[in-house]
Amino acid sequence: MTVPDRIDRSILRLLQRDGRLSNADIAKAVNVSPATCHRRTQRLFEAGPIAGVRAQIDPGTVGLGTLVMVGVVLDRSTPESFAAFEGAVADIKELLDCHLVAGDFDYLLKIRVRDMADFSVLHTKMLIALPGVRQIRTFFVIKEVKENAPLPF
Repeated sequence: MTVPDRIDRSILRLLQRDGRLSNADIAKAVNVSPATCHRRTQRLFEAGPIAGVRAQIDPGTVGLGTLVMVGVVLDRSTPESFAAFEGAVADIKELLDCHLVAGDFDYLLKIRVRDMADFSVLHTKMLIALPGVRQIRTFFVIKEVKENAPLPF
């Protein structure tokens, strides 16, 4: 896809704020016809800028009020050790995000659990058993200041 134009960027900004907006509301806000807006939105879905639409759930209301950031250092930095680790973490349901990073850690994990006791079980049964893990550093989030912010474009 080519770089989104002004209208496409406006549509994307609106949908980032509220994915439930109707086509008519989006069309009115970006000053195009509903048919044009629908075609553009469909193209944005098909071309990839819109990867999906889903509800944003308040974690505390579903019993997952504890956010934990975990830095992981592997014992080796090889493509094989990275692949083994990445394959193993894919099945951890509490894992929200996993990023290969530069710096003090190889990976930075974002994990949601009920409480510290819940994390302790996860740590003992899963995290330290992941392939190639040499060191784990855990950071319990005290306050979420900014979460899931819209992309700045």
